[in-house]
Amino acid sequence: MVEGIEKPNLKTLISEERLQTRIAELAREIDRDYADAERLICIGVLKGSVFFLVDLLKKVQTPVAVDFFQTSSYGAGTEPGEVRIRKDIDMSIRGQHVLLIEDIVDTGYTLRTILDLLRFRGARSVKLCALLDKEARREVEVPIDYSGFSIEDRFVVGYGLDYDQLYRNLPFIGYLEP
Repeated sequence: MVEGIEKPNLKTLISEERLQTRIAELAREIDRDYADAERLICIGVLKGSVFFLVDLLKKVQTPVAVDFFQTSSYGAGTEPGEVRIRKDIDMSIRGQHVLLIEDIVDTGYTLRTILDLLRFRGARSVKLCALLDKEARREVEVPIDYSGFSIEDRFVVGYGLDYDQLYRNLPFIGYLEP
């Protein structure tokens, strides 16, 4: 994944304090936009969004229900954009307000697929909340309704994001250098 990283040097990109401050701001924006909603169905994209989803929803005052998607891209040799759902949501979203919560928006293929599917299933509204936006890598346009931070095109870890399943539990967002 990260060329030349044998003994990584971890640098902080977004501190724990900055993360928590911005997440509190996002929660207030969500509460403002859903002030009249009876319920908001929040769907996390596994595994990376879990840390963000938990901290965000602890601050949201709107009544929420929580569910999860897990996706993967098809194996080597396939075209980008082929997304497989490994774990589908369990609850019906027909007529409901839905907030998709994701750790990072990169190329946009996976999120476009999920957002289209949620709309197809009859959600009353579908919005996207992403902690990180790596716009330089975008290949498919994806509207981000609630965006935490725009970042440059570098490989990031921590706060749910991993490198070979490591670093997810860091309380900050970092990047690896050789």
